Amino acid sequence: MTADSGLREVERRAADSVDAAWTADAVTRLVRIPSVTGDEGAVQDLVAALLAEAGARVERVEVDPTVARADPDWPGDEMPRDRLPIVLGRLGRPGGRRIVLVGHVDVVPTGDPATWTHDPWAGERDGARVYGRGAVDMKGGVASILGAVRALVSAGLADRLGGEILVASVPSEEDGGQGMLAAIRAGVTGDMAVITEPTDLEIVIAHAGAITFKLTVPGRAAHASVRREGISALDNLQTLVRALEADETARNGAETDPLMTVHGLPYATIIGKVAGGAWASSVIDRIEAEGRYGVKLGQTWRDADRDLQRCIDDANESDPFLRDHPATVELTGGRFSSARMPADHPLPVGLAAVAGAVLGHVPPMTGEPYGADMRLLVHEGNTPTVIFGPGDKRVAHSADEWVSVDDVATCARTLAAWLVRELVA
Repeated sequence: MTADSGLREVERRAADSVDAAWTADAVTRLVRIPSVTGDEGAVQDLVAALLAEAGARVERVEVDPTVARADPDWPGDEMPRDRLPIVLGRLGRPGGRRIVLVGHVDVVPTGDPATWTHDPWAGERDGARVYGRGAVDMKGGVASILGAVRALVSAGLADRLGGEILVASVPSEEDGGQGMLAAIRAGVTGDMAVITEPTDLEIVIAHAGAITFKLTVPGRAAHASVRREGISALDNLQTLVRALEADETARNGAETDPLMTVHGLPYATIIGKVAGGAWASSVIDRIEAEGRYGVKLGQTWRDADRDLQRCIDDANESDPFLRDHPATVELTGGRFSSARMPADHPLPVGLAAVAGAVLGHVPPMTGEPYGADMRLLVHEGNTPTVIFGPGDKRVAHSADEWVSVDDVATCARTLAAWLVRELVA
């Protein structure tokens, strides 16, 4: 080991074997295949081809969505699907330690095309940036994994691995994570795992979660000319929104963990969709409102569901009309529990040391307010897991989403060196 690098020669060789041009091309090719949640088959074909090109042994797993929904820990969904295609890549030898590298290939819809200045499916390159839906969330991270695997093969280190690298490319992360859960049920677990979601190359050791819900809010119809004879469901919705706002303030105010308090509002509640009314001159007698409710660090989605139900029950009880005609709340989509790894666990400590040598500075260990597949690996797969990947999460799901190909290559170099540190004596 040289004094200035912090890496052994073999680790440095692995990092230096990352082909930045190849990883950049991989990002572009991945972005050019539309893969909105529920339609991941074509992009998984490309991932399988890239894994084979990188030198991995490739396996395909097809899970019946009906079977996935029957799992007692099924994490929900928000998009229709008739396939759940999973692609696995293996390097090294089974029977020893196993390190799992995970990426999801599904992306959210593009939204209004007029808000984009780049074609969301063209994978356009502008300097170091590749633009397109899914560039940062998280096809850039998938390319980093592929680049790291290819580097180990190129450096002649695949046969020296004292264990196994298992790459898992999964669908359906954006709407709950049933692809990851199905992969876990198929044996995708290990001694440790890294998910390459965008973290700006920081190491995420904790994340909150979220549940999506539907409120059904009653009223009493009346002609507009005698509106006082009716009870507006819109007014009742406002009563419930005020209760949710007070609940949000209390839940966030009670948080003391610095990993979460740094975000200001780590457990956000929103109403994102409202529908109701049948006639412009009638008092609304029914509204359906859909929203998102934060899951606190340390909570499961079931804990948060109880908190939400209690909030609505209390609001119903405090209102004269709702007391006798209560609004109801039900879960409708993804169910993301929280997860956490100790900061002194060998996984984040070891990855931070290697990242520090590659980046020139030791990255911080952080927490995030969003949900992720990490909680499934930790809780269902009994696999210590962190999130570490290229790109800025603030451009995820946005128009003109982009990722830096330099960050993609740097992530690949870090992963390659870390894998060697963990698996090559």
